Amino acid sequence: MDGAAIIEQLVGPDGRADPYPLYELAHGLGPVAPCGPGVLMAVGHHACDQVLRNPAFGVPDPVQREAWEPGFADHPAKVLLSRSILERNPPDHGRMRSLISSVFTARRVAALEPAVTAAVHRLLDTMAAQGADGGPVDFMDAFAFRLPVGVVCELLGVPEADRHRFRGLASDLTAALELLIDDSELAAADTAAEELSDYFTRLAAARRAHPQDDLVSALVQVGAAQPELLSGHELLANLVLLLVAGFETTTNLLGNAVALLFDHPEAAAGLRSGAVTPAGLTEEVLRHDSPVQLTSRIALAEGLDVGGVPAPLGTGVFVLLGAANRDPARYEQPTRFDPTRRDSHPLSFGGGPHYCLGAQLARLEARIALPALFARFPALAPAGPAERRDRLVLRGYRTLPVRVA
Repeated sequence: MDGAAIIEQLVGPDGRADPYPLYELAHGLGPVAPCGPGVLMAVGHHACDQVLRNPAFGVPDPVQREAWEPGFADHPAKVLLSRSILERNPPDHGRMRSLISSVFTARRVAALEPAVTAAVHRLLDTMAAQGADGGPVDFMDAFAFRLPVGVVCELLGVPEADRHRFRGLASDLTAALELLIDDSELAAADTAAEELSDYFTRLAAARRAHPQDDLVSALVQVGAAQPELLSGHELLANLVLLLVAGFETTTNLLGNAVALLFDHPEAAAGLRSGAVTPAGLTEEVLRHDSPVQLTSRIALAEGLDVGGVPAPLGTGVFVLLGAANRDPARYEQPTRFDPTRRDSHPLSFGGGPHYCLGAQLARLEARIALPALFARFPALAPAGPAERRDRLVLRGYRTLPVRVA
């Protein structure tokens, strides 16, 4: 099977359900392989890290997307995402990212630890009440979604009464990030983009009139004072991105972690006893079953290569993060789940200029939530079959029923 065939299989139903056998085949082709005219597939850890860190490999921007996807500009979901830092190259990317980073600081995230801890225990209390009769509780709905959406909405300043709306809207919108999307999914993504844009238009107007101590107010104020740094369209796009990215990846991380600990009870026992550290567990979940499996880059300059394979100007690169995290050249027994593994460096949050702004927050939430969950419920166990989301790029569960008592 060559690179093109592997990509074709990955976007199919079986590949979306379990991409890992295909990644093993991809490693057999080498760290980098062609997968079509002008397109490479990077699966080696070093090769993927090289592409992510090199600013000469950019993201497909709106101009390139329009050339590749005629009618791109007719879809609100794709246009919205293209106006955010997710799909912009220099100088626009640096201009917007530096502004967002100035208010979404590491210090602000670290200061959230007491609030995250309190939120975790409130949600565990709710799970205990829901499952007190021995009935199933959907971990994804009761905890994995509610914790990160609550945290990021507090940061942004989104009222608590509005938060229940966002899981479905985010799921619909992020379908636009998939390599293959059908017309019905794209229509739902467009509807979600319009609804989220309308919501943040109203919220930004409210914060413009009555500022508060939140990220929406901070970004609105900077945009008003220096519109050359952040246009109105860019403000809306990045607010939507901060919301969606702020919980979508963490929701998947928490669900993937619980499912893996069910499959590996010795690791759950180690977490309870202290033999497995929360940090070590979090990094191994990110490595073993990454919430983000794939990203794309494009060569913006001449004379580039990926792992020694030439990448002329305009070459597209599929960066298979999930494969890089299981590279046998980087990790001993890469398919083994081992939360005591040393020297782990998962690429799940990307790297270089587009390194995920929310990586520190996602790790903080997981490190607090997972030990608290398994300490609170010593008999935590599956309560029926889990259902995966039918996605490749963003990998996680739709439902994960558990029994807490």
